[in-house]
Amino acid sequence: MIFSRNRGSGRHAKSDPRGSQGRESLDRDDDLDAIEDDEPRAGKSDRANGPYDISEAPEGIAQLDLGSLKVPAVENVEVRVQADNDGKIQQILLVFEQSALQLGVFAAPRSEGIWDEVRAEIRKTLFDDGVAAEEVTGEYGTELRGRVRGPEGLTDIRFIGVDGPRWLVRAVFQGPAAVDPQVAPPLLECLHNLVVERGHEAMPVREALPLHLPKEVAEAAEAGQQPGAEPEPAGANGTNGTNGTDGTGEARRRPSPRPRRK
Repeated sequence: MIFSRNRGSGRHAKSDPRGSQGRESLDRDDDLDAIEDDEPRAGKSDRANGPYDISEAPEGIAQLDLGSLKVPAVENVEVRVQADNDGKIQQILLVFEQSALQLGVFAAPRSEGIWDEVRAEIRKTLFDDGVAAEEVTGEYGTELRGRVRGPEGLTDIRFIGVDGPRWLVRAVFQGPAAVDPQVAPPLLECLHNLVVERGHEAMPVREALPLHLPKEVAEAAEAGQQPGAEPEPAGANGTNGTNGTDGTGEARRRPSPRPRRK
């Protein structure tokens, strides 16, 4: 695993599954997702593959525990994480050859998935930044594919959303795997065996679930033993951007810590 620190203020930069549109998220009391065992659980997987909820995950898979996400350890896949000074992860990037997979996980309502809405808003954000994105059908249903211009030229990106019980996984393939995920089987294996541990805390819908470095990595970094290599999405040196968006379609400007009311 390659770890680097964000040399900014040390505060955890909050992410949003929609990118820059996150500032317009609802801010109502009923967006706080309190757990109730007798409530229906949206997104319960009936697929042979994951991402899995922790309650349904198969046993015997070697994993890197990053808090709310358990990333499978797959041969030839390099895991790159960027964290703030408190060890809170701001970016997870898996790299295989010329392709990369960026992962994010967010709180969702108890009774319904949010990927359809999130996907539409990502598409609008990309369009506003001059990127024509199209909806395509993939293994996980409707996905979003586009092409952005970065420092090293045009790069393909593909957004995949997986609605689980009270969570949303957003996976963004970059490079050749964005055109066809089958060209990077190890990255696809990582997505298939990804595990989400949502926890029981009440959180605003679309809030990024907490991610942190493994204890031994955090301790090594604190002791100054960890090299500081920056995460670099394949072919883009960390910024697959076009007109202010990075390789995930997220605007470079930070969303406000608390969403505004509609």
